[in-house]
Amino acid sequence: MGRVVVMNHVTLDGVMQGPGRPDEDPRGGFTDGGWAVPYADEATVQKMGERMGADHAFLFGRRTYLQLLESRNAQGGPFKDALNSTPKYVASGDPDLKLEWPNSTLLHGDVPAAVKELRETSPANLVIMGSRVLIRTLMAADQIDEYLLMIHPLVLGSGQQLFAGGTQTPLRLLEADHTATGVLMAVYIPDRQ
Repeated sequence: MGRVVVMNHVTLDGVMQGPGRPDEDPRGGFTDGGWAVPYADEATVQKMGERMGADHAFLFGRRTYLQLLESRNAQGGPFKDALNSTPKYVASGDPDLKLEWPNSTLLHGDVPAAVKELRETSPANLVIMGSRVLIRTLMAADQIDEYLLMIHPLVLGSGQQLFAGGTQTPLRLLEADHTATGVLMAVYIPDRQ
């Protein structure tokens, strides 16, 4: 059975909006995009790689999928090739969404039920990056098995937060480590007792 694994960069105040590029996500007038870049190091890449393993698929919301398609195909390189060859499931309210990346499948309608079926029929981990709305939907349906949060030593005071205004979910810390740049890499699992 596959697991659903969330992997996201967040600030100390829980902001996950626009970590990678200044222009990544300016919704709501957000001007602090690219905030994670000064803290980048090999330790977070390695930790994320451990969660993906040889057998994984990506699970994205529409916006994250389209942004990755645009930015990674423009950049090229090995990450582009890895994304193109990996199965991708895309949750969207638009049943006519055109999925231009190879190996992409649209999930429309009852997304939590579709994810549950994927978990039950595939041994692959379903890895979510970005995709705040999708994460909240799956949290409410108790479909997330693990959270790898790269918590950056930064408070932004504005921006879209990963857990704001959503479902309460008790979590249990499984492991924690830090990088040389001060990023706390914390792995949590739902405490389903």
